[in-house]
Amino acid sequence: KAEGAICKRTSRLIIVVERCTNDHNYSAILRTAEALGVQNIWIISPQTINATLELDNTQGTDESNIDKIAENATMRRSSGPVVRAATDTEKKDRAMHHLYARKATEWLTVRDFEDTKTCIESLREEGYQIWATDLGQEASCLTEDGIRQHLGGGTYDGKLIPNKVAIVFGTEAVGCTTEMLNAADLPVYLPLRGFADSLNLSVATALVVHQMFVLDPSLEGAMTEEERRELRQAWYAKLASQRLLSAADKKRRGKLTAYLEGCAEIEKKMKAGEVVYKEEREKWSRMDAKRAELNAIEGKLAADSKKAVKELVDNPPSPITDMRRADEHRICFVGKNTKKASPWQDMPATRKIAVTKYATAAFFRERVATNEEKKD
Repeated sequence: KAEGAICKRTSRLIIVVERCTNDHNYSAILRTAEALGVQNIWIISPQTINATLELDNTQGTDESNIDKIAENATMRRSSGPVVRAATDTEKKDRAMHHLYARKATEWLTVRDFEDTKTCIESLREEGYQIWATDLGQEASCLTEDGIRQHLGGGTYDGKLIPNKVAIVFGTEAVGCTTEMLNAADLPVYLPLRGFADSLNLSVATALVVHQMFVLDPSLEGAMTEEERRELRQAWYAKLASQRLLSAADKKRRGKLTAYLEGCAEIEKKMKAGEVVYKEEREKWSRMDAKRAELNAIEGKLAADSKKAVKELVDNPPSPITDMRRADEHRICFVGKNTKKASPWQDMPATRKIAVTKYATAAFFRERVATNEEKKD
């Protein structure tokens, strides 16, 4: 499946998010970009971000610990106030959304900019045209007719989309900045058919990006072989690393990660001049030793993962062309008791069948051992 995703990835299209102020929209955009196959996401930092979910970092960030994470989370409205009536289920759903988005970034190349000017300059240096989403009357409709009208009936070398293009999305309230609109080669809008003349930012991003693939199907898989190889090296090793650690090592790594995140919070309190209790100082004093232990685990894992996938990087497996999960591999995120309830029984989403090829711990461990023998 990883090879299938790599073969469908595009670097011709960049998504630029300019000063989005809502973390829920950020996470939804990242997840959408990954699902649609856009590799590069450029983010122009906002002055402030309204967090819709505050997580207690001392609980870790592992999906298996989601109940505890949600239990200690604070849910907020996008405007800032705490949602005091938020149920545990609502907080769990929001926490899962954030964790999914965090996972999506593992497969994306995200680049941050402090200001719009620097982002525009970088786009120009790399040869990208700039299309900015805009509801103004001067914007061109993002349809074949709209683009041809803008080009006087022509195309971009036979295509409706430039060879390299960045599509820019602005803030939830006012859209792209004047600076970005002035720099844009083309302001565009998505045609709507109802009374509403605008959409939620993350929804608009999904529809606009999908429309660009419809207008130019050649965007799919538009990436150099060198770029694909770099992704294989990173992705295959990442996937192998998830299988190579023993259950005990995974548990230890999780505890060390949570410990260091807790130390980071203590350090913030110390820098802010807040009261830090004796137990907290003792915990903080062991931070360097814990970090060294975690680095040792991560270092060995990285080396073993690289060995395990070397042959696969050089000779990639055949890509899956249908990215949907096979029914036997679908997992529904419902509780065990819910799965036993009659409405859920025998549904594909409640069954889980083991994967046996290119995914098991034994598969990758054998390759680590094989490469060690070759080295000797």
